[in-house]
Amino acid sequence: MPSIRPAAVAGAFYPADAQALREAVDRHLTHARAASQRRRTTGQPPKILVVPHAGYVYSGDVAARAYAELAPWRDRIRRVVVLGPSHRVPLRGIAAPSATAFDTPLGRLPVDTEAMGQLDRLRPIVWSDEPHRLEHSVEVQLPFLQRVLGPQIHIVPLVVGEAGAQEVAQVLEQLWGADETLIVVSTDLSHYLPYNDARASDRSTVERILHLDTDLEGDDACGAAPLNGALLAAFRHGLAPRLLDLRNSADTAGGDRHRVVGYAALVFEPPAAAGERDSTADGDALGSALVAIARDTLRQALGLPPPEGSEPPPAHPALAQPGATFVTLHDAQGRLRGCVGRLEATRALVDDVRANALAAAFHDSRFSPLRPEEWPSLRVEVSLLQPPEPVPARTETDALQAIRPGIDGLIFDWRGARATLLPQVWKDLPVPRDFMVALKRKAGLPADFWAPDVRLYRYQARAYGPD
Repeated sequence: MPSIRPAAVAGAFYPADAQALREAVDRHLTHARAASQRRRTTGQPPKILVVPHAGYVYSGDVAARAYAELAPWRDRIRRVVVLGPSHRVPLRGIAAPSATAFDTPLGRLPVDTEAMGQLDRLRPIVWSDEPHRLEHSVEVQLPFLQRVLGPQIHIVPLVVGEAGAQEVAQVLEQLWGADETLIVVSTDLSHYLPYNDARASDRSTVERILHLDTDLEGDDACGAAPLNGALLAAFRHGLAPRLLDLRNSADTAGGDRHRVVGYAALVFEPPAAAGERDSTADGDALGSALVAIARDTLRQALGLPPPEGSEPPPAHPALAQPGATFVTLHDAQGRLRGCVGRLEATRALVDDVRANALAAAFHDSRFSPLRPEEWPSLRVEVSLLQPPEPVPARTETDALQAIRPGIDGLIFDWRGARATLLPQVWKDLPVPRDFMVALKRKAGLPADFWAPDVRLYRYQARAYGPD
């Protein structure tokens, strides 16, 4: 006889009435679409979502930011692997249920029993219904999936206990599939810290996620175990992460600021899809806003009045999210006049571009401070960086073969000697070996230097301007 896992937290984490639940989910999705950047409708769908699992009143709007990304792919995604941590049952390994379907007030979601059968031989898998019986981390994701993707999807629900990143990644590899398969990792971030402490902790955790750090712990995210495995799989498949939202319970529900819980929504996409997204009109709108903010910041710092009839820099929802930029200045002859930036997204994008514009104009040690008379001919370029990823290279030959001329910016890091070159530098140094030599010299190292413990990272950047 088939077994059905009934809804366990309906009426607690989300409405038990079908109509009320439908309206609640749709309301969260509507808020998300209003705040989201323009979404792609061609290419490949997202592969991994990271979403929170608190009650909808607390984390529903944040989770919806990720689920709203799926709307264009409703007819392509057919299977969803949902991984959540075990909150109530001590568990070693990854629990797979015997249930053939999971119920929610919106209906019944069938389990992909064929895919489940493929897991039977994997060492981390434990066949047990008990971890699933009262667990909310998987269940709260199901109504969102039902509303966004429809009733035709099948699910692979897995509760993760004590399991290493390699073990979780092994299971995900078995289930990876193609465009028809989506992976959802259910996790909250920090728990019960004071508001400002939580914001700092969660920003740090998100930065590590964006760098595909697989050493997260339970204090960073309650779903650290499934998340570490998903990050390892993302690295192996070359996925590009993107932060959609980062808030906490005081931000979303006006709760106690002395004890908050952190929530984040992230999407992991194939690199081609991430590049396509940057080429959309929305990417151009963000770029225009960044350049306008950089120019307006410098104009004000020079004490110059705004042009007659000018308007304030345009707003854009992404400006409030963490981001990393470089601001590059050139004079009328195209000569470099200053270039400063940050590689890590540790502050809001609007704050980052303002700070880097000022630093490039007034604090780049290679140049004298910018003067008002230079303003009319000054050219301002803003580069928006994607999160860096490690380059797997034991030797310099490996590194030169791995980097992509014209595409990759590089970070060279060896025992505190650190330097980067933006992708734009390939225009002047099109030969990989020359690019690497310039990078090492910028780090203060000899041209022929290499060591086994060199750490090399690559990143992509979209350049906007000069205007």
